[in-house]
Amino acid sequence: MAGIHPSAIIADGAKFGADCEIGPFCVIGADVVLGDRVVLHSHVIIDGDTHIGADTTIFPFAVIGAIPQDLKFDGEKTRLRIGVRNRIREHVTMNLGTAKGGGETRIGDDGLFMAGCHVAHDAQIGDRVIVVNSSAVAGHCIIEDDVIIGGLSGVHQWVRIGQGAIIGAVTMVTKDVVPHGLVQAPRGVLDGLNLVGLKRKGVSRSDITALRAAFQMLKDGEGTFHERAHRLADESDSAYVQQMVDFILGDTDRNFLTPG
Repeated sequence: MAGIHPSAIIADGAKFGADCEIGPFCVIGADVVLGDRVVLHSHVIIDGDTHIGADTTIFPFAVIGAIPQDLKFDGEKTRLRIGVRNRIREHVTMNLGTAKGGGETRIGDDGLFMAGCHVAHDAQIGDRVIVVNSSAVAGHCIIEDDVIIGGLSGVHQWVRIGQGAIIGAVTMVTKDVVPHGLVQAPRGVLDGLNLVGLKRKGVSRSDITALRAAFQMLKDGEGTFHERAHRLADESDSAYVQQMVDFILGDTDRNFLTPG
């Protein structure tokens, strides 16, 4: 153990990996497990059945693993699992799951959760996700890999956001967002593709062209949104288009944001 500040309060039963650092006035619950080299700056609270992966850093006044903000929660045993190499900034809150929602809130690897953001019960967050300051991900949401959620935004419960999508600042998202979609405006409008993100990721020109053509068909093609998606499955051999089609045709409790 690299260091536990004498003012930290650590319950019996908490488990730490090698070379963890626990700063002043941190409070750690009995069921908490910290991986190797986890760093907690001052005034961090971690409670509940919470496991935090190696090389994660948590900044002051974050509250991780508190009970859900759900009136149906009745004290049942649920979990929060956080992957490796995450950066969790000041005043971030992440809640345990609920029994009716699967019992587990899950955060992937290499995420950045900026100051004041919130991840609610039973949310499933992928890898390399960025949630910008003061944004909130509601209960039961699925946020796939490489998503960026802009500052002061809100994601409604049960919404799915597909891989590589970007949500602009001050946006309310109440419907599912297709992979690599670009969403903006106060009530969330699917306004195109996240072309900057695709190019930064090194996606080939042919795949980007195929995605743009697919988006145009989803916007202007004949039939319903789902009928257009079925046609795309037959007409495009791009893996990125197929990913979009699979997402649209997958199980969901919400409608989709459709191209404006």
